[in-house]
Amino acid sequence: MPTPASPRPARTRNPRGEGGRLRDDILAAATELLDESGDEGSVTLRSIARRAGVAAPSIYRHFPDQPSIMLAVVRQAFAMLDAELRGALDAAGDDARGRLFAFCDAYLDFAERYPGRYRTMFGGVWMPDLGSSSVTEEDVSSLGGESMTLLAGALGDCVRAGCATSDDPAADAVALWLGLHGLAHQRLVTVAFPWPADIAERLVTTLAHLVRP
Repeated sequence: MPTPASPRPARTRNPRGEGGRLRDDILAAATELLDESGDEGSVTLRSIARRAGVAAPSIYRHFPDQPSIMLAVVRQAFAMLDAELRGALDAAGDDARGRLFAFCDAYLDFAERYPGRYRTMFGGVWMPDLGSSSVTEEDVSSLGGESMTLLAGALGDCVRAGCATSDDPAADAVALWLGLHGLAHQRLVTVAFPWPADIAERLVTTLAHLVRP
């Protein structure tokens, strides 16, 4: 595990109108701590303030509590994931089957490159009981919506192209995501396992009801 970096020098007060910079620094500090430790439990208000070089009370001008900071970290991570998924789809061209596999490969690659963020995006351990913090049910239910829309669209394209036999692309997209998530998670937490070289292809082919070429 990387050795935590030293705290940043204490910040000077932002000029009027630059408070957004402090918010960005707080978010960056929280993300750095998560990436370094892989453990969202290490991302506390005190550790964030120390890393960002600010007094802890100044955080409350931008975030009402620690879960709201983690929500912002997770939203930023989903935005990054969505951008990478869209990029993979665009780069794959017009072949529907190839686009679906490109999406799935990009998803699994993201989880491998950002294990701490990925676990936090889907683990939910950072979130207290709804009603006891500033995080709302709507905040939580909206997470991952764009990713799922992109996946359902890619699967629907396969059906329209005749390379998938799904009769409910929306439901099968959920099943496929669960399969991808399970594989991504197990790859992160399993110390050693002889994964078949084509395990991702097998999983996608089965859950997307793809027709064998």
